[in-house]
Amino acid sequence: MAEVKHFVFFDFEMICSNRGMPFEDMEAIRLGAVKYEIETEKVTYFDQYIRPTKLKPLSNFCKKLTGIHDSDLVDANTFEDVFASFLTWVGGVKKSRFFSWSKSDLTRLKLDAEKHPISSTTIDKIEARYLDFQDILSKRVSKNNLSVQNALDLYGLEFIGQQHNPMYDAYNTLRIYISFSNQALKSDLIMLNHFIFDGEVTEITSRINVLLKEEMKRDLEILLEDMKDIYHLKHAQKMIKKVKRLVKKYENILINRSGLFSKDNINVVRMIKEFYEELLITYQNHFTHSSKIMILDDHIIKPIKHLAI
Repeated sequence: MAEVKHFVFFDFEMICSNRGMPFEDMEAIRLGAVKYEIETEKVTYFDQYIRPTKLKPLSNFCKKLTGIHDSDLVDANTFEDVFASFLTWVGGVKKSRFFSWSKSDLTRLKLDAEKHPISSTTIDKIEARYLDFQDILSKRVSKNNLSVQNALDLYGLEFIGQQHNPMYDAYNTLRIYISFSNQALKSDLIMLNHFIFDGEVTEITSRINVLLKEEMKRDLEILLEDMKDIYHLKHAQKMIKKVKRLVKKYENILINRSGLFSKDNINVVRMIKEFYEELLITYQNHFTHSSKIMILDDHIIKPIKHLAI
């Protein structure tokens, strides 16, 4: 891929109803986006209404939610024309990385593109360069999927602009991304509270690694209390799920974006992850050979026992 020159954050407003409707029928009626130039940090904006293929009055619910009125769509351009303008504004798909707040926007793009004479190759190129930033934030910071507003709150930011205006939604998503990228220490503190300490740690202290080590030791002691040498396969699945949850709880320590975490704690997490991978291999081997029970070799359990001491 070509060197990325800018980030493009985009968002769709769609036809909607409080009575529910198939996502396939929720055509885009407005596209908003911001482009962030990596070198200069310059931000430019895109905002256009879209006339759906079947122009019908919007529900009162949809008008209230999106702020879009029927009159906004009557003379609006088609999806094909708006998308062409969007590509011109982007200024080069190969030089871009695309983001949105949830993958539904990419799905909307793909579905609406199929209804118009738009090159699937272009859509494929965008998809290859696309990241769901809500998903990234949930894995690395927040644990759960948040709204844009709640994600802004994590970093002490106020929403700028009009909510449910897709251009402003995209702009505020960019602001969260910049905070996530530039404030690694704050991001890791938020992550610790959401994944590990349940909000009990309010600031970075010299005791963070001590507290983290104690928490991991407690979790491993609990795990060992439940652990056996022999499992029926259905019970083995439950044990594997427990260890998987433990990996998810601590895996961001391995990434160590801020450099906050000690080598000892990183090594503990690495060993927990290796233990999980060994469990998966062992389970798969027993399952493949139609075994009714799974036997854990001592070399698999021994490192975890050592960590819990």
